[in-house]
Amino acid sequence: MKKMIFSVAALLLASCNASDKQNEGTTSLSVHSVDTMVETARPEDSLHVDGTTGATAKANPASFNGTLVIPPQNFVSVTLTMGGVVSKLLPLPGTYVRKGTLIGILENPDFIMLQQTYLDSRAQLEYLEAEYRRQQNLSREEAASQKKLQQSKADYLSMKSRLQAADAQLRLLDIDPEKLVANGISPYMEVIAPISGYVCNVQANLGKYLEAGTSLCDIIDKRKIMIRLIAYEKDLEAVKTGSSIQFRVNGLGDTVFHGRIVSIGQQVDNTNRSIELYAEVADASPLFRPGMYVSARMTGE
Repeated sequence: MKKMIFSVAALLLASCNASDKQNEGTTSLSVHSVDTMVETARPEDSLHVDGTTGATAKANPASFNGTLVIPPQNFVSVTLTMGGVVSKLLPLPGTYVRKGTLIGILENPDFIMLQQTYLDSRAQLEYLEAEYRRQQNLSREEAASQKKLQQSKADYLSMKSRLQAADAQLRLLDIDPEKLVANGISPYMEVIAPISGYVCNVQANLGKYLEAGTSLCDIIDKRKIMIRLIAYEKDLEAVKTGSSIQFRVNGLGDTVFHGRIVSIGQQVDNTNRSIELYAEVADASPLFRPGMYVSARMTGE
């Protein structure tokens, strides 16, 4: 009986030892597997991703929208210094005219009177100047009174100022007074193109009376066309004078043009928190028109 109990106890002990060895082997294998995984996934072998750009090396360049514009010095409104009735209107909108070209003719009786005033004043001034010098000579010889001398001087200076006023008015109308003396009075007032460019915004028609200060038309010189862009506060740090841009123009397909920022606005719009940028165009196209829509972006140069 004792031998049987001993045999059973020995059998149970052997079974427990075998189970412990098996568990040790399993544990060793598990630890070895974890070590191997940790060793394989080393930090230097991991992929770095920029959380800001989302798998790109650097941020996208700032982009803007805007329009083509004409600089103020290349945009001229032909404004009338003296009103009148339009008797002739030469160029159609879109016509190219050169500086000094006749673009319109006006009729106004006051214009005729202004020319007459100049010519009369000029003739009277010659007589009054001669009389004033004569009175000066007589005064030195004590043959004339000081009263006559003073009156002669006053008449001479008054007519001189009248002539100068008429001269200035004629020059404002682009009329050379010397030509008026040579050619005589003209019944028509000619309107001359002040610059070379394209005629636009014609505000007149034949027979229409235009008041002084009214614009007859505008003339634009497209040789210096520029871009006016809208930038927002978030992009100000990336924008600098001299920065290069690329842009496309609505209606001209995928053609890419180039320009350079030349001016940055200093006042923020209170409504949309934006400022204006102005850029000069490096490779302008004859198809450019003021007001055409533009999409642009910085090139990083």
